[in-house]
Amino acid sequence: MKRLTRAAAAAVLACSLALSGAAAATASAPEEATAPVTPFALPAPTGPHPVGSTVLPLVDRSRTDPWVPAADGRRLMVTVHYPAARPGAGPRAPYATREEARRLAEGLGAGAAIPAEVLAATRTHSRSDVRPAPGRHPLVLLSPGFSVSRWTLTHLAEDLASRGYVVASVDHAYESFGTTLPSGETLGCVACTALDEEGVPGSVVTTTRAADMRFVLDRLTGPAPVWRYARTIDARRIGMAGHSIGGASAATTMVADRRVDAGIDMDGAFWEELPPEGLRGRPFLMLGTHDSVHLPGGEDTSWDRTWPALDGWKRWLTVAGATHATFTDFPLVERHFGLPAPDLAADRAVALTRAYVAAFLDRHLRGAPGRLLDGPSPKNPEVHFQNP
Repeated sequence: MKRLTRAAAAAVLACSLALSGAAAATASAPEEATAPVTPFALPAPTGPHPVGSTVLPLVDRSRTDPWVPAADGRRLMVTVHYPAARPGAGPRAPYATREEARRLAEGLGAGAAIPAEVLAATRTHSRSDVRPAPGRHPLVLLSPGFSVSRWTLTHLAEDLASRGYVVASVDHAYESFGTTLPSGETLGCVACTALDEEGVPGSVVTTTRAADMRFVLDRLTGPAPVWRYARTIDARRIGMAGHSIGGASAATTMVADRRVDAGIDMDGAFWEELPPEGLRGRPFLMLGTHDSVHLPGGEDTSWDRTWPALDGWKRWLTVAGATHATFTDFPLVERHFGLPAPDLAADRAVALTRAYVAAFLDRHLRGAPGRLLDGPSPKNPEVHFQNP
């Protein structure tokens, strides 16, 4: 896939991971043979609840898929994580299919360094299709970066679920290296070619994802929900977060759908200008790298343009030592498979991402008065508050 620069197209996954994977892929044969053969476990969730998980295949036949018009509607694969009633019940939820893992590793140039069967067997902390905890819980939508899958945000999804959120992570058809359907077919990244070689703007992705999320909300909170435990969702409290172009899509979704009360962009360039009315007073968090890209006045000028248009509560945070992939599961993957890692250690990347995302959602979906977002914390010196 033709690589775009982060400044021109933050929709594409971090060059840092792609480059480190490519370097590992060109290693000598003896070094390739040392790739780990034992799967690793995601960090344990930090909340009080055990976690349940279910996968929902959805098809919106009211729309034509923009990447494959001949497809039978717009296909989405949704993983719902939620607070479970009790620990230990049910089979452990899978991380990814082997084919999804293979295509992701190869797409990032790391096929020789990341055995697909090992990555796919990553140990999660959720149990499939178990009963939810009683009560009604806020809903959080998660959208992954361009070319990667929903399961690259699993550590965050499980942690939010353990804190009492229902979390719907969405794979958008033909926008990742591999999305496996219930039939066993794995869809490829048709959109990658469209953006990288055919000049299609990233705004097509963000607009399409906004429509995807509206459909997911309809199917989870509407009169005929597709999830058997949909009654546990509090449809009056909905947030959305995303990584890279998934984060930009959070803003686009909020413009298109008033049901989304709060949004988070994790290191994604904005592909669309906000309307004159902004987000109609709703809160938004920009969480990015503390470098030449996402500091004020940085290479990604869309952050400087978007900041004054955010008309509600807002924060612009940058994380020292982070790279584009820091806010996903990739720091854990890099560490386990011996790929070159950024300055920010994997455990800190996980802890900071979980803490600040949860603090934002707790504040704006639950009214929690936590102080983490009030200003710099001596416990988290990596996190810088920007006020352009």
